[in-house]
Amino acid sequence: MSSSSADRSRPPLRQAVARLLPARSVIGFLALLVVLGMLSYAAGTAAGPVAPGLRPAGGVRTGESSPADGDMGGMHGMGAPAPRPVPLGAPR
Repeated sequence: MSSSSADRSRPPLRQAVARLLPARSVIGFLALLVVLGMLSYAAGTAAGPVAPGLRPAGGVRTGESSPADGDMGGMHGMGAPAPRPVPLGAPR
């Protein structure tokens, strides 16, 4: 007895799974991204904190989040006056 046409039309399980997976190059690229991410995480962990001795300019930090008046203490030179506009045709 020969197999029916319905059995021949259905692809084997291995071919069906292969069709659902992305191309090998895509899988390789994703694997490369994962490896690079792991390496960068390991390098960051080995380097430690960027500025371990960094402290606020005013001393010990309190529970306050930010100044209410908008002052950004320690920003020297930020209050300089704006330059005067030069009228057209005037010598510089």
